[in-house]
Amino acid sequence: MKKLIFVRHGRAEDPSAEFSDFQRSLTPKGKSIAKLMAKKLSEEENNPGILVTSTAFRALETAIIFGEVMGIKPEQIIPDTNIYYKMSFNYLMNLLSRTENDIDTIILFGHNPSFSELPDSLCKEGCDFMPKCGIAGISFNIKKWSEIKQGTGKLEYFLKPEKVL
Repeated sequence: MKKLIFVRHGRAEDPSAEFSDFQRSLTPKGKSIAKLMAKKLSEEENNPGILVTSTAFRALETAIIFGEVMGIKPEQIIPDTNIYYKMSFNYLMNLLSRTENDIDTIILFGHNPSFSELPDSLCKEGCDFMPKCGIAGISFNIKKWSEIKQGTGKLEYFLKPEKVL
């Protein structure tokens, strides 16, 4: 069995002329909620597998917070610039094709609209809109990452900050 876990970045600073969208940081509240959501995810997952994140600063910060809670060092988190802007199903499959099949879980950190659209298209039953710091865990009854197809996943959990806090 393989599992994809989608984590949308936490609440970030408002856009400003001072920083580009790519450089925006999490707010103090965003960091606090990310830590609580990471603890909740660690209750759901015994083996976090690998962490792959958008290189946008707010997503990277979220991944580092989750890594700290799960015992994963920042240097073990895999940055991927292509997750930043509208990650497609085709790109997801490209990313999975580069992942060893002995890894059973991948936690992805990124942005909407992709992080609402992808889980929705992967699950048989569909998936709700992904709020900031929301988490969707989807399992697939397969042995190789290349066997993932749209509409074949099972939504194991959908964690929203407002339901967890």
